Formats: sequence, structure tokens, C-alpha cells
Amino acid sequence: MHRFWALLLAVLVPVAAVLLLMTSMQTQLLFPTDAVPLAGPLPADGELLQAGTPDGETLHGVYLKPEKDGVGRRTLILGFGGNAWNAQEVAEYLHKACPEAHVVAFHYRGYRPSTGSPSADALLADAPLALHAAAARVQPDRTVIVGFSIGSGVAASLAQNADVDGLILVTPFDSLKAVAAQLYPWLPVGPFFEHEIDTVEQLRGSRVPVAIVAAERDEIIPPQRTDALREKVSNLALDRTIMAAGHNDIYWRNEFRDALRDAWDTILAK
Repeated sequence: MHRFWALLLAVLVPVAAVLLLMTSMQTQLLFPTDAVPLAGPLPADGELLQAGTPDGETLHGVYLKPEKDGVGRRTLILGFGGNAWNAQEVAEYLHKACPEAHVVAFHYRGYRPSTGSPSADALLADAPLALHAAAARVQPDRTVIVGFSIGSGVAASLAQNADVDGLILVTPFDSLKAVAAQLYPWLPVGPFFEHEIDTVEQLRGSRVPVAIVAAERDEIIPPQRTDALREKVSNLALDRTIMAAGHNDIYWRNEFRDALRDAWDTILAK
């Protein structure tokens, strides 16, 4: 009997240690604020924005004007980046892709210079504040939300907003918890996961046109997780997979830039 308890402890103690480490480290793994580069000098056509949160934090954003302002309908792109992007990178990338649009992106809570601490709940709660601030500044006729990686779930959370005309989701997932469970099948992720973003639930019942752009060889978001999302999107306007692309190198491929442009044109044609 003594040997039994000794063996049981020998098994349980390492497992408990791993679970404790997983619980304590998951926020930093999902939101690596120290690894996110600081924004550089603001472009000449750039403007800084701010939005206050109900709990007293301040979100800082970047607004880039279109190359030709005052021409045609005013279209706003609100971007939500991946977990290692700063908002200025997001804004500049989208500005190059769609130079005729007004582009806004906000640094996530806890991502300098925004204050506070990041979490899935915080990012989802802050998304409508970012949309409100962007719309107040731009006064758009149309608004398209673009989300990259973890930002695709944040973007999808705005699907029920009456002011949103379309969503472009890049390397998206059905559930962040399901992604973690598939990446770490040897860990009991479910009961200990603190940062769920359920993209399927966010889109449930929404008639907003959705474009999906995925990477064939995505090593971060398993293709099965994107497939599970596709099956649940009720108004899929465009579905494109960039062949041989990975989660990070997709952004520098011409095929991706073309797909992003096609998604933009398709949604605005609705």
C-alpha cells in the first residue's frame, strides 16, 4: 500500500505542476505584451486616437487617412491584429492593401501605450469601444472589420453590430479553447482555459457578409479549426485558402494580398 501511494504521488505531483504552470502562463503565452514591438514614428497622414473604458483604462489607436480623401463613399476599415502585433503595424498593412479606405486600429488593452491588462474578456469588451471611437472620427458610410489570427475572434464579436457591413477574417478559428486543446492534446486544457473566444457563437444568426482567408499550412491555427468555423458561417461571401502558406508568412505573399483585395471588393459589392 505504501508503494501504491508513493507511485500515485510520483505521477500526480508532476501533473499538478504542469497544470499549475499552464494556468499561470497561459495569459502571457496568448498575450505576449513584452514581445510586441513598440510603434514607430507616426506616418505623415496618421492621427492618434483614444478611447476610455468603463473601468478607467485608456485604449490608444492609430487612424490613417485614405490617399484620396473626399472621393466616393467614406469607408472605414477597423483592424484587429494578431497577438504579437501593435496597432500601427495593423493600420499600415491595411492602408497599403486598401489605400482608398479610412483605416483605424487600436492597441489591445495592456499593449503599450494602451493601459490595463489583456485578457480575452477585455479584448471582446473593448472592441465596441474601438468601433465607436473609429466611427465617431471617420463618420463612415460603410464599415468593414478585419481581424488577423486572434483578432479574427475579436472582429467577429462585432458581427451583431448594426453599423458593421462586413467581416474579413484571416487565419480564423471556431474556438480559441479548441485551438489550444488541439495544439496540446496531452493537457486537460478545457477546465483550465481562461481566455475563450468562441467565434462560432459570435457569428451565430448574423447576416453580415463574412470573408475567410486561411493558410494551407497554418501551424498555429490547425486547419480543422478553420474548417469548423466555415461550416457555421451563414453568409460566407468569400472563402480563400493560400496554398503552402503558414500562419506568419501568409502576409508577405502576393496571393494573400490579392485575396484580401478580393474579399474587400466582394463585401463592398453586397
